[in-house]
Amino acid sequence: MAADKYEILMAVVEQGSLTRAGEMLGCTQSAVSHAIAALEQELGFSLLRRGRGGVKLTDEGERLLPFVRALLHSREQLRQTAASIRGLDTGTVRIGSFTSVAVHWLPSVLKRFQQDYPRVEFKLLNGDYYDVERWIEDGSVDLGFVTLPGSLHCECIPLLEDRLLAILPKNSRFASYPKFPLSECEREPFISLLQSSDHDARRALDAAGIKPNVRFYTKDDYAIIAMVEQGLGISIMPELLLKGRHDDIQILPLVPEAKRIIGLAVADSERAGPAVRRFADYVRQYVAEEREREKFAPAH
Repeated sequence: MAADKYEILMAVVEQGSLTRAGEMLGCTQSAVSHAIAALEQELGFSLLRRGRGGVKLTDEGERLLPFVRALLHSREQLRQTAASIRGLDTGTVRIGSFTSVAVHWLPSVLKRFQQDYPRVEFKLLNGDYYDVERWIEDGSVDLGFVTLPGSLHCECIPLLEDRLLAILPKNSRFASYPKFPLSECEREPFISLLQSSDHDARRALDAAGIKPNVRFYTKDDYAIIAMVEQGLGISIMPELLLKGRHDDIQILPLVPEAKRIIGLAVADSERAGPAVRRFADYVRQYVAEEREREKFAPAH
């Protein structure tokens, strides 16, 4: 079996199932079960609890998990560095992202990178701001797209200033407005992301001293757009997220203007492997090229 006991344990934790872990690693459930049993015997305590909802770590397993992640991370760095010395450029890059970046940036960057380094593999996790920061902090990802400023204690590379825009139903009373007054969020029904994820709109509203009339909360960006289409309220969203969409909504700039800064956080910059560093460079180059291209694109 190519995967060792610690890789198998991490696969089981991530998949929540012995069967799914085996499928991911290309081995049988029996082989996974034997590997976990051997590791438990070696360590002297149980690692997994099996129940109707799947497989979860025991308390002892939870205490061990950060060290398992660190071990596998160090091994991957060793593998990448050795491969780079040989000129093979192999490795695995784990990326955490939120929706707008995952849709509009990552596919192009990944395609370009894979053309130059076809042996590098990727593991992509998509969530909200809170999810990405948590993945960076606990070592689940090597790189994560974040909004700045943030609370992470790691290298954060600013990439782009992204305007925040108001999204409104097509038949709203603001149809003739050239810009949307942010103060109207106190009167209009407002649809918000969950508080842990709503950094962008909350920063803009707090800076203007405005308390929005929140009627709905959701974790999904595109659910907000669908709710606005149905006339359930208004919201504030980043320009990148709305790029290229043709929803039945009205989009207006804000007064006062508000922006978010998208950054790339490197979880452990001092020990990042060659593939991780190289991918970060590709991201920076791609975003800079896109910024220049849009600067000279004809206005519609």
